[in-house]
Formats: sequence, structure tokens, C-alpha cells
Amino acid sequence: MMLKALFLTMLTLALVKSQDTEETITYTQCTDGYEWDPVRQQCKDIDECDIVPDACKGGMKCVNHYGGYLCLPKTAQIIVNNEQPQQETPAAAEGVGATANAAATSGAGAGGMAASGMAASAVMPGGGFVASAAAVAGPEVQTGRNNFVIRRNPADPQRIPANPSHRIQCATGYEQSEHNVCQDIDECTAGTHNCRADQVCINLRGSFACQCPPGYQKRGEQCVDINECDASNQCAQQCYNILGSFICQCNQGYELSSDRLNCEDIDECRTSSYLCQYQCVNEPGKFSCMCPQGYQVVRSRTCQDINECETTNECREDEMCWNYHGGFRCYPRNPCQDPYILTSENRCVCPVSSAVCRELPQSIVYKYMSIRSDRSVPSDIFQIQATTIYANTINTFRIKSGNENGEFYLRQTSPVSAMLVLVKSLSGPREYIVDLEMLTVNSIGTFRTSSVLRLTIIVGPFSF
Repeated sequence: MMLKALFLTMLTLALVKSQDTEETITYTQCTDGYEWDPVRQQCKDIDECDIVPDACKGGMKCVNHYGGYLCLPKTAQIIVNNEQPQQETPAAAEGVGATANAAATSGAGAGGMAASGMAASAVMPGGGFVASAAAVAGPEVQTGRNNFVIRRNPADPQRIPANPSHRIQCATGYEQSEHNVCQDIDECTAGTHNCRADQVCINLRGSFACQCPPGYQKRGEQCVDINECDASNQCAQQCYNILGSFICQCNQGYELSSDRLNCEDIDECRTSSYLCQYQCVNEPGKFSCMCPQGYQVVRSRTCQDINECETTNECREDEMCWNYHGGFRCYPRNPCQDPYILTSENRCVCPVSSAVCRELPQSIVYKYMSIRSDRSVPSDIFQIQATTIYANTINTFRIKSGNENGEFYLRQTSPVSAMLVLVKSLSGPREYIVDLEMLTVNSIGTFRTSSVLRLTIIVGPFSF
């Protein structure tokens, strides 16, 4: 029997020691208004008056309380009873479970207000009320609000778990959340507002407001459009009112800037290189075309040669004026050189009585012409034709001089005419003197003569 009793005693001690060393994993949470104190291993009250900027408005003073804070007149007197329960739980030292009574009395002594049992409910910064006394568990708590922590500690069979199903009473416009706090009801999202169809619902803390949309103003019970063009015209040039807003437009030659209010000049000269024949000049709201010296603007954009010989020129009386593209030149009225003599305008004849004339062309005719620079090739530019036709004669044509670089070609078009062809593009300003010769012989070879057409070709500086 003694051996049996000894065995039971050892078994009992082993079971007790096993229970003392058993660890459990508990999940607890500090309610709003409390935070975990890692040093004291329990929940402690948060001093909202210290961390919430301007917690109380309207000249009220902030008084910290378990799980929340109070806003009281600055003249109020506060009496706090710090009696503690005889059997204090680990969460009661700093938790919501501590009891306190407070009475607030106005400084004037009239219309006093008293409050007791403040530990049961407290004002929260977000509005509404939260329950505090019955919503706090033991020392297993969170590291931050609404976050759980896992803490290993000896099992405590007397621990009281939190009560997530505890109902709290919220102010109008607030509702209880899943974390047992009062949160604002968004009537605009929920569709419980009574705003008109032409109004916009604006959610507020604990309520909502009905406003007219931007661009409208309230007139009576309706929202009417604001004519911004009459009330406060912000457009730089043209303003057009539309429902709920306005648009700005610019005059011709301008475009809206990035702010959609001001107007910026359009540089038309940058948009296209074909607006003007020569040079485009941008101006505020428009553009203009310019032409080089010797030309004038026609039809606003093209350049036309000015005939200085018909307007003003500096030629002497013994000179004649010859106009070309972009300018003019003065040539002698009598171009004949010895032994030639002038017989008619620009026609020089070598007298048959002079012995030197036998080896020279019978006549030289002076002609002038002007062509534009960079003319397309090949191009027919001048026709030569016999003025006197003899019977039983043959005429041949050739370029006698002035074609050293092969810019021209003479093509005979009939027995008495030929065409000068430009075969290389020419750039001006430049002057070419080309002698075109016509040889005339009779059929039996007893008669031979020649005549020269001295053609002066002036190439203008531009292609127009």
C-alpha cells in the first residue's frame, strides 16, 4: 500500500509540473484608444490630447480619458476618483477596465453639468462614441491598432476573451464598424441622400450636403447655369458660354495656349514654305509676303517684275533701256562699230565699197532677251529668220560664238529659219552674248554672203 501511495504522489506532482510549463498561443487585441506597452506587457491608454492636433475646437480644452478624450470648457473643474478594484487584472492598470468618476462644473456656477462613469464611454476623434469597459481583453494585445500579435505565455484559465459582438451606440450619421468603432455613413455612395437630380451630393462627417455642380448657381430651389462670359470673362479674345462652363476661342491668326484662356500668335511662315513666292514675314495675327528688289507683290503672295524702263531709269539719252527679270540695263542706241554703220534700229551694215567688208558679215543685228534663272531644259528660247530671200539659194545656220560651254543648240526649222535651244540650266544674274550666223550661197556657188544676229541673253537672279 505504501508503494502504491508513493506512486500516486509522484504521478500527481508530474501532472502539476506539466501544467505549469504548458504554453499556449493566444490572440488578443487592444481596443481603439489603447496601445500595447511592451515594457509593462499590457494595454495602456493613448493620450489623444497630446498626439491629435487641435483635438478640441471653439476654445474648449482637451481632457484625456480612458480610451478617448473629452472637450470641456476651459473654466471646468475636473475631479477624478482613482480608486482601483481590490483584485486588479493585468489589463486593469492602464486599460479601459479601470473605473473613474468625473464631474465637470462650469466656472460661472450656473447651468452645471456632471458626468459619471466616463470609463463606460468616451468621445473619439472621428465622431460618435465607443464602448470601452467591456471591450478589453487581457494582456495579450496588438502592436498597432486593429493588428494582432502572437505572444507565448503560461496558460491562464481565468483570461476573459474580447467580445467582438458587443453593440455600441453611435451618433446620427454614424454606424458601428466591424472593429467596434463608429464610422461615418457615406450617404452619397449609399444613395440615402435626398439631393435633386441637378445637384451634387457632398459627404460630410455625420451628414451630407447638396450643392450645385461647377458652373451652376442656386436660384431658389434650382441650379441655373452661370454665364461666365458676362460674370467673369477670363478669355483673352472670344468667350462662348456653354451649360456648366465656357470655352475660349481666338481670332484668325491666333490659337489657344495651353491654359485654354489666352491666345498665341500663329507663325504661319513656319507652317508652310509655299505661302509666299519669295519671303514670308510673320506679323501679330497674320503674315505678309515680300519680294526682292526689282519685283513687286501681286495678289498678296506672288512677285512680279517691275519694268523700270517704263517707270524710272538712269539711262542717258544716247542709251536705250532694256528691262529684264529683276532689273534693267542701258545699252547704246548705236551699237555699230567701224566699219559698220547704223542703217535702222539695232541694224549695222558693212558697206560693200569698203575692202575690209569682203571678209566680214554683211550685217549685224543686235537683239536682247531675258530669261528666268534655273529655267527648265531643253527649252526653245529664240527664233532666227532670214529677212531677205533669194532665188536658188541655200541658207545654213550656226552658233558662231558665245557657246563655249555648250549651253545652247541651234536647230534649223526651215530653209529660212532656225531655233535657239537652251540645253543647260542657267543661274543668274548673268549675261550671255551669242552670235547666230546665217550663211547664204547660191546653187552654183558663185554667190556667198553671211549675216549675224548678236543676241544678248540676260539671266535674272530668281526663278520668277
